[in-house]
Amino acid sequence: MYGFEAMTFNIHGGYLEAIVRGHRSGLLTATDYNNLCQCESLEDIKMHLSATEYGPYLQNEPSPLHTTTIVEKCTLKLVDEYKHMLCQATEPLSTFLEYITYGHMIDNVVLIVTGTLHERDVQELLEKCHPLGMFDSIASLAVAQNMRELYRLVLVDTPLAPYFSECITSEDLDDMNIEIMRNTLYKAYLEDFYRFCKKLGGATAEIMSDLLAFEADRRAVNITINSIGTELTRDDRRKLYSNFGLLYPYGHEELSVCEDVDQVRGAMEKYPPYQSIFAKMSYGESQMLDKAFYEEEVKRLCLAFEQQFHYAVFFAYMRLREQEIRNLMWISECVAQNQKSRVHDSVVFIF
Repeated sequence: MYGFEAMTFNIHGGYLEAIVRGHRSGLLTATDYNNLCQCESLEDIKMHLSATEYGPYLQNEPSPLHTTTIVEKCTLKLVDEYKHMLCQATEPLSTFLEYITYGHMIDNVVLIVTGTLHERDVQELLEKCHPLGMFDSIASLAVAQNMRELYRLVLVDTPLAPYFSECITSEDLDDMNIEIMRNTLYKAYLEDFYRFCKKLGGATAEIMSDLLAFEADRRAVNITINSIGTELTRDDRRKLYSNFGLLYPYGHEELSVCEDVDQVRGAMEKYPPYQSIFAKMSYGESQMLDKAFYEEEVKRLCLAFEQQFHYAVFFAYMRLREQEIRNLMWISECVAQNQKSRVHDSVVFIF
């Protein structure tokens, strides 16, 4: 399973693997979540988080607190940890860590372009961007009128440039085209990351192939469900699916012709790993699907820590921390809006 990486891994990767495993022990436990769900106000949440690793980031925040402040400070902690690891990393780990942020870059590009289309203030949009996906020329995205300009003016100097080859058209940017652009970029990014991990070989390739295949399959299902009832043709839909994963290629053929959620369910239930996910849903509903996918993803990410001498622990840690921040945002919103009865609806327990 390990090949020979166990002999040499610790020369360059040992320190950082120890760091990331240490960070993992600071993730919130089920007990923490149960306590947070009992909180009556955002001040109570802050008080509980002060005993965790988030404490130093929240301690100087004045009252009244807002949900956005809590999420911002928790994200800042993740960014600080990421930057520390990136500074210490050598090749090929530094490239691997950079790949982890490309997804956020794509989301930021789409956020700025969509916001500009709807005449939102650029400064306001920049504040909403994820800090892990920032790059120097991001503010100038606002001047682009079509995909070609977007590439020529801004993205040619960013790591996303190679992914744009598939979606450069002279068509004007509208909501439909932007969503197609997002999914085309994500497809190219996931395929590139998958190839890079395969090239690394050993336990990294084995574990990351599984995690990225799951991500590709989840995106295929979401694209299918979101495109039901739109003018997206079957061929267009199929072009947005990644060319790897458990569903590739026969599952993609079935998903591309689905016309409602129950047909998607029928196609997915043929694949044992996804049977349990769809078993949690009633027929005709898709609201619980996101949570079911997140729970399955968390389970797989936690398993990545069971092996040593591989880079997948860095990917797993970043994803688990992002899930934790989503949990904190949901709990904070429920408390702030006095919707305590719904607090458990979207919380995904990590441990």
